Amino acid sequence: MDAQAQESFREFVAGRSSALLKTAVLLTGGDRHAAEDLLQNALVKAAGRWQRIDEPEAYVRQVLYRQQISRWRLKWRRREVTVAEPPESGHASDGSNAAELRLVLRAALSRLTARQRTVLVLRYFEDLPEADVARMLGCSVGTVRSTTHRSLARLRALAPELDGLGPDGGRELPSRDYSPVEVRS
Repeated sequence: MDAQAQESFREFVAGRSSALLKTAVLLTGGDRHAAEDLLQNALVKAAGRWQRIDEPEAYVRQVLYRQQISRWRLKWRRREVTVAEPPESGHASDGSNAAELRLVLRAALSRLTARQRTVLVLRYFEDLPEADVARMLGCSVGTVRSTTHRSLARLRALAPELDGLGPDGGRELPSRDYSPVEVRS
């Protein structure tokens, strides 16, 4: 890689890594360390092909999705990481309700399978059409639709307090950072 390409890559990483990390965190179910590893591996692959890449962000996102798919297709399962529950809080109107909803959503997303989480991230956080998600995941549009339907149903079951959020419920989801799912009927 020549000096100009190196500088271009450094600028890309400096400018887009935080947005790419948010996507990686969502894909890994909130596991920041796994997300950092996922992003680092994607950036290493991009660096090797940097001069041949036309759309760098699209390329890195595609690598992120494919690496995550490879991770959940592996035969071994990683053990669940247990964490302490967030402390009970009073009914304050200082924005803590939005923070609580983000925590609930994050916990519910982490309990979905990697495939369900990936489909929801691609459909609602990345706002991709079903056909694009199917192409990225290497499955049919019908599979994307059924996985989306089952994923949203499971998300509602895991976190019933999220039901009614979004455009139809009158309340908005607390933050785009941790809220990739619009609850639809």
